[in-house]
Amino acid sequence: MENRYGKLASWVYNLDKPVGRSFGDVEYYQQILSESEGPILEPAVGNGRVLVPLLKEGLPIEGFDASEEMLGYCRDACREHNVLGTLMRFSFGDFSYDKKFAAIIIPAGSLQLITDAASATAALKRFYEHLLPNGKLILDLDSIDGFLGASGAIRSWTTEQGELLTLTDHRVETDYVAQTTLSHLRYERWKGGNLVETELDLFKLRWWGVEEFGLALQAAGFRDVVASGNYQRGRAPQKGDQVISFEARRP
Repeated sequence: MENRYGKLASWVYNLDKPVGRSFGDVEYYQQILSESEGPILEPAVGNGRVLVPLLKEGLPIEGFDASEEMLGYCRDACREHNVLGTLMRFSFGDFSYDKKFAAIIIPAGSLQLITDAASATAALKRFYEHLLPNGKLILDLDSIDGFLGASGAIRSWTTEQGELLTLTDHRVETDYVAQTTLSHLRYERWKGGNLVETELDLFKLRWWGVEEFGLALQAAGFRDVVASGNYQRGRAPQKGDQVISFEARRP
């Protein structure tokens, strides 16, 4: 199953996580990337929430995404903020560049959209192959707690046109062997009290253990793997952390 952000899903994402909003990750990535020299790649770039602020800091970052709708928001954000963003439409499984990068970043747990373990490890190997010697892979994973919490929540947003967008999240399956959850995300657009558009996403994610993911990085060829909790660089993950960040180097 391939997760894809369609029209309403990408609209809601852009309202909920607008460009420039940080959860501590924008500053975290900016700190690490300031140590790199050379081009930077952001797979699953989304609406540019992280990419645009980094471009504004002068970092040479480009990105790709599988969703044309998300890329549209990202292009609009680049124009609005007067930055030049090089964007491509690729998925984790088919991206290809004729150059190598000094760093690859994957914020917001986007790697967990790859729900097949073999495909995820293949993607790690592709990242490795697209890095320069001593290049870094830096990414976030959501903690297991975030996967197994309550479902059924309803959230809403009001658009600039006065319309109402709602999202109902209902988890329908948890596979403890495959380490995946499957949720039905129902997006709805309301106008004048009437439902005018709806969209259903079958949204699947995979969780990783900290040690398990560290071993997967090493198996892909990476070295000097460091895991940090809640964007506190160098602080080992601990119980209660919502985000686990990994840094790994290609020798």
